[in-house]
Amino acid sequence: MQLAVLGRLLSVGRAVLAALRESLGALCWSLAPLSLPLSLSLPGWRDPDPRPGLEREGEDAPPTPTSVNYHFTRQCNYKCGFCFHTAKTSFVLPLEEAKRGLAMLKEAGMEKINFSGGEPFLQDRGEFVGKLVQFCKQELELPSVSIVSNGSLIRKHWFEKYGEYLDILAISCDSFDEDVNVLIGRRQGKKNHVENLHKLRQWCREYAVAFKINSVINRFNVEEDMNDQIKALNPVRWKVFQCLLIEGENSGEDALREAEKFVISDEDFDRFLDRHKDVSCLVPESNQKMRDSYLILDEYMRFLNCRNGRKEPSKSILDVGVEAAIKFSGFDEKMFLRRGGKYVWSKADMKLDW
Repeated sequence: MQLAVLGRLLSVGRAVLAALRESLGALCWSLAPLSLPLSLSLPGWRDPDPRPGLEREGEDAPPTPTSVNYHFTRQCNYKCGFCFHTAKTSFVLPLEEAKRGLAMLKEAGMEKINFSGGEPFLQDRGEFVGKLVQFCKQELELPSVSIVSNGSLIRKHWFEKYGEYLDILAISCDSFDEDVNVLIGRRQGKKNHVENLHKLRQWCREYAVAFKINSVINRFNVEEDMNDQIKALNPVRWKVFQCLLIEGENSGEDALREAEKFVISDEDFDRFLDRHKDVSCLVPESNQKMRDSYLILDEYMRFLNCRNGRKEPSKSILDVGVEAAIKFSGFDEKMFLRRGGKYVWSKADMKLDW
């Protein structure tokens, strides 16, 4: 009898301690992003209930986070009019917490991590993303570590320090006409985006980093012929996206961008693809393929569900674990595989003439 009573008391004690730990954790994280605007709610993963309409998606076995895109910052030095991950907060996780989350993802089956933003090289002049790249390759031994950047802030000394740990550097370039880049917002000051692209291509050769180009096809570049320029740069992949609208990000009343004027039809996108069908490295991604086939982590390490045309955050993996959070990601694993999301993504396996 006494043992039963003691058992119940221990159970109650554990529950009380767990509740206190959760409350203290929430307090610490709510104080961390001091630059978070007061008009915003505190980090959404603290909500006790999942977002409406997402609970049914968690009934099946969760997908494996084979390839993850970690948007660890929303800050950017460019103002691309179609951007759908806009700067509503300047919050960035402390380095050790980011590493803890990445280790959890590796344990859950992650093979490829892609660091994005915002602009990843803004934080600590590239040191933050450099340390994460080194950690993922050296400590976690991930097969593939990549970065997507506009390239404007990358310096040669970064390659000297971290290049050996990076598999792929993807540079965003939507046009080879500087006037068009200005219209899009992909420029800062007098720096020539295209000239900088060629410089980065050369550094990737020197430091054995696979070079990739990402282009968003929109109203201002849809008629452009990029065949010669892409073939001359010879990237391992040329990812071509159709301009996508996300409610609350680049569309709608509470958005920081108004991307409607950039949108093109499916027929326009197909015509652009047909014009470039002889480019062997071309990887096309329509809105249908892109919307649900990416695992996206935001700056709080919450998976973002885009199925309803918005970015609905899960709870943070740092609080509830990867398996619990990923159930509400809206991730379509079959579409991920169908669009060619898994490819030769480790530079050790690429047969490239550096």
